[in-house]
Amino acid sequence: MEIRNDISVRVYMETKKENKNLGSYLLCITVRDFNIELSITNENTAAGSSGILKLLNMPTSPVIEEYESIIITDSTPSSIEVGQVYQDKEAIATAVKHYSVMQKFQFRVKRSSARSYWLICVGENYTWHFKATSINDSAMFKVINFDNQHTSSLIDNTFIQCKPTAMVVGSMVIPKYFDPMTIYTPKDIQFGMLFEHGVNLTYMQAWRAKEKALQFLRGHPADSYNKLPSYFGWKYYKPIVVVDRTFLKSAYRGIMLTASTMDTTGTILPLAYAVVDSENDASWKWFFEQFKLAYGERPNMCVVSDRNESILKATSIVYPGMPHYSCMWHIWTNIRATFKKGHLKLSELYFATARPYTLDEFNERMSKIEEIDPRVKAYLYNIGSHIWSRVHATVNRTWTMTSNIAESLNAVTKYARELPIVELLEYMRTLLERWTKEKLLKAKGTFTYLGYKFNKELDDNRTLSHKLRVRASTDYIHMVIDGVRRYIVCLENNKCSCVQFQLDELPCPYALAALRQRDESFEEYCSPYYTRANLLRTYKIPVNPLPDESKWNVPQHITEEVVNPPKGGKRQPGRPQKERYKTYDEINSKKYKVSCGNCGGEGITKDLTRIHPK
Repeated sequence: MEIRNDISVRVYMETKKENKNLGSYLLCITVRDFNIELSITNENTAAGSSGILKLLNMPTSPVIEEYESIIITDSTPSSIEVGQVYQDKEAIATAVKHYSVMQKFQFRVKRSSARSYWLICVGENYTWHFKATSINDSAMFKVINFDNQHTSSLIDNTFIQCKPTAMVVGSMVIPKYFDPMTIYTPKDIQFGMLFEHGVNLTYMQAWRAKEKALQFLRGHPADSYNKLPSYFGWKYYKPIVVVDRTFLKSAYRGIMLTASTMDTTGTILPLAYAVVDSENDASWKWFFEQFKLAYGERPNMCVVSDRNESILKATSIVYPGMPHYSCMWHIWTNIRATFKKGHLKLSELYFATARPYTLDEFNERMSKIEEIDPRVKAYLYNIGSHIWSRVHATVNRTWTMTSNIAESLNAVTKYARELPIVELLEYMRTLLERWTKEKLLKAKGTFTYLGYKFNKELDDNRTLSHKLRVRASTDYIHMVIDGVRRYIVCLENNKCSCVQFQLDELPCPYALAALRQRDESFEEYCSPYYTRANLLRTYKIPVNPLPDESKWNVPQHITEEVVNPPKGGKRQPGRPQKERYKTYDEINSKKYKVSCGNCGGEGITKDLTRIHPK
């Protein structure tokens, strides 16, 4: 069977459906234009129909090698000649446009398709024409005919009406932007094109040409967002994202959404912030879409929040399947507000239940909670132990058990939230600029292998390890005795029966005792996220300052845009209420409310002289 066109391909595919054995024969393709023959095997699948095409013994064609050596990728060639080969149609079209600007003539397209590109002079009865066709229906285009003769009386008149595209002019001014310190404005482009080539450009044409030049040189601005993970150190710390919102206090109010994480020193590392008119499903969905566009998705990534319904919905849509954990402090505030009975006794016990590393400890403390108030135990089981308990988490969230990171960021911006929107955003930028500089200096002044927080945790574990006895079982497995308790440490797999070693990703006291027995260092048993090296990488790129507003080069189409304040968010007239600071006695005084010991109802006692409601 010979396949010469699309109809032959369809016949071949239909025949293959009918004859399951057809795929067992060699499929030979002859590319006559290049005088080569490619043998391709069509292997059967389990179903015996469509197979997998594999190239076998593909010969090297001298014709291909010849073309590869002269394929033109530059869109600004010094000359155009018959026989030139361009990498694709876009390259050859841009080259001709650039050439027409340099030679001051104008053309029009007579025919343009996937296989041909035919240009002629704009005037009638003139011989100038240009023709290029694809090579063997490939992406490459070859110049096959080019008559470059013009009638000079028409050139200048027609060229005055010519409007060179932004791509052509942009390619011509690329050298002006090689040095980032060089200032070459759209006004400069207008003057340069008029002086050097006699071409009049509007300001918007010149501005678009500048944008094209910068795009050619540095890539598309939107693509820059894909580089943010490496730019801002996203891959150098654990992918645990803490999100929260806070209310703005300016004249038109609004909501600021934030996403943060914790760096190697255990301090706040802001990742993203945005101002929206209100907190709702659409706002959070948009926020996470922008976050994903900038930072993408990483293995074992998770979100920690205050169980806001809109956040839960948004993450399930934008990051389907990604674990979402709740701040254990917010859960406690719900317990305290809902269940009055014994909440003073439950406070310490609840937090001790959220933090254990083993199921035995967790179950033991849950039993104690049940003794105090069985309703609290039922509530905690109903909302799901995995969202607030460390031992039940499906992703290792280490020490990030609350949303304190985000709340601390909200506290830092407390007074800035009263500023107008531009001043607020500039405050956030300068805050990040200052923090980045300070943290980089701190990282450079750190001489321990781990960052401050994790180095301190390791020191505490090392202190505890000195009272332990170790008995080696194999090279990597050790029995560590702590009083009457025994723990098994496997250094080969970074595991300990206490589970702390694997959840913290830092040697526990028992692992450190085993390492001391082996006279081995701890470095290779720590998560790389905790190291000083990663801290330096995180803050390697500074947040650059913004020039004075008088120096801003704002395009006209930007200045013409109108951005209105949030609807319905304007603050009521009158002096805003400032929060009154409580005195020391008010903060430390405890106000006890009378509640029933049986049901926890407020204002009810077990006094038999009173009627207890059913």
